[in-house]
Amino acid sequence: MTTVLESIRRWLTEDGVSFREVHHEPTRTSEDSARVRGEELKNGGKALVMKLDDDFAVFVLPADRRAHSGTIRKNLGVRKLRFATAEELSELTAADGRPGLVPGSVPPFGEPILAFPLYVDSAVEENERIAFNAGSLTDSIILPVPDYFRLARPTRVFEFARGD
Repeated sequence: MTTVLESIRRWLTEDGVSFREVHHEPTRTSEDSARVRGEELKNGGKALVMKLDDDFAVFVLPADRRAHSGTIRKNLGVRKLRFATAEELSELTAADGRPGLVPGSVPPFGEPILAFPLYVDSAVEENERIAFNAGSLTDSIILPVPDYFRLARPTRVFEFARGD
């Protein structure tokens, strides 16, 4: 059974991406994660699994912003939009005998890490680094944003987040 962290680590290493891994106390908020990583809040890649009408997708935005549901619905032409429940998230991300993910542990990737379309807020491109929880509440990875975009290959990049 390969963990999400091991899958990400192998993928980045095989592609020659320079990254930093941080093992830390469990973090439940973006603010706590930024603190234990020693990174600015804006560098956090907040990954949200959301249900769009009948399908699920991952939305990634800077951790100092909030997703704007109206903008997402309008840009993607969907009528209904909501966050995945903790139960749905666990069921949808369990694979190969591996337990599913919990809220706050979702990494900012679609395929090959998670089987979802990936939408990234354009503000992520303004940062030098992206830092994220890598499949658990105790493990983070930090890597250069250009490498993130090259590997992640988002389905679409558009502005859907707003500052607090």
